Amino acid sequence: MREGSLDAPIRHPVPWRDTDYHDGVALEAKMRRVFDICHGCRRCFNLCDAFPRLFDLIDSSETGELDSVSSADFEPVMEACTLCDMCFMTKCPYVPPHEFDLDFPHLVLRHRAVRAGQGKIGLARRQLSQTDRNGRLGCSAAPLANWATRRGNRLTRPLMEMAVGVHRDAALPEYRRKPLTALTAPPEANERAPAYGRKAVIYATCFANYNDPDLGTQALSVLARNGVETHVSHPACCGMPQLEMGEIARVAATAAKVAAEFKDWIEDGYDVVSLVPSCSLMLKFEWPLLIPGDESVHRLASATFDVAEYIVDIAGKEGLADGLEPLGGDVALHIPCHARAQNMGRKAAEMLALIPDTGVTVIERCSGHGGAWGVMAGNFPTALKVGRPVARQTVRARPAFVVSECPLAREHIIQGMEGTDDGAPSLGRVRHPIGLMARAYGL
Repeated sequence: MREGSLDAPIRHPVPWRDTDYHDGVALEAKMRRVFDICHGCRRCFNLCDAFPRLFDLIDSSETGELDSVSSADFEPVMEACTLCDMCFMTKCPYVPPHEFDLDFPHLVLRHRAVRAGQGKIGLARRQLSQTDRNGRLGCSAAPLANWATRRGNRLTRPLMEMAVGVHRDAALPEYRRKPLTALTAPPEANERAPAYGRKAVIYATCFANYNDPDLGTQALSVLARNGVETHVSHPACCGMPQLEMGEIARVAATAAKVAAEFKDWIEDGYDVVSLVPSCSLMLKFEWPLLIPGDESVHRLASATFDVAEYIVDIAGKEGLADGLEPLGGDVALHIPCHARAQNMGRKAAEMLALIPDTGVTVIERCSGHGGAWGVMAGNFPTALKVGRPVARQTVRARPAFVVSECPLAREHIIQGMEGTDDGAPSLGRVRHPIGLMARAYGL
């Protein structure tokens, strides 16, 4: 037996339809096998808070080994996982094809699926995961919704903390009056651009559709400048919020629906460009593992690009349109975990390197946000702690712009910077690297 593996990690389809998958006794046996291996390795101690919790639990037990730890004490360990996939992608030497066959994030997913089947997901968490419904409601009452969710609102935020468990100090995204899908038609493609003839349909994602349509219009403008015919579509949320809670059947149903709606676009020669890396990850990697027999899901996975990945693909194959100008200041670029988990390289960094005379400090470490996980009352202090090194590194860079491919992570970093000795400086409002490309093009 080899100690660790030098082979590329592979993932098995998730057998969530099997009866044994939801069996609590079988799950406990699997958890104990995995935890014992993790305890003997500890290479992942500096990732999320799940592993320190596990190791502290074992170290403080009667024997200092897993055999004296009660299974009832495992819950905080599983709760701390944000499904970022970094242990699987970058740290664990025992992932498949190694015979130990460890996939810690998908073990957590199984644990949460069992809990979901037992009805242990609270009503408030289920309601928070209804991102499309919440987005439509938020947009329809944007001024009121933004007032109610604003940090520092001493009337509503304590009530939100009590009612739905969202920490009163956690920054929440604002809603816009009009979603991206309701805005005007995309700009005309530049016929003089080297990539003229490409076609792409933008998967708006919940965040760009309801919270930041500017992200979508910036992407559309940059693509059109580079000759790409574009359209926007948002059939439904990618299901990441439901996946985080273990509601796999809901995610699988969403995957089948969205893939079916994108099928005609793909058959007509369109690429699919996603604006948020968590959503790209779902389309590319998670959905095919949940419904491996669905041909439309696999075709969608093959046709999907993250937006920075797509711009870099154009630059490498046809070349970008002329007109990029310096930004007038340097950039701190955060590479979020779900961009790294796509195993495509640092595409946002490659994209920003195309802008002349612009220094880019790349920060490739967890921001601590973890999607909905990081704003919950029990997790928010830990989220700030995990993201503190990123905040400090960003402050040291003294950038004019702070951007992340995950706009939620970006806002969490800004909030972390406020807690440093130097505080958060005055920064450009652009959140996403594609916004800097639009700015460099004068768009």
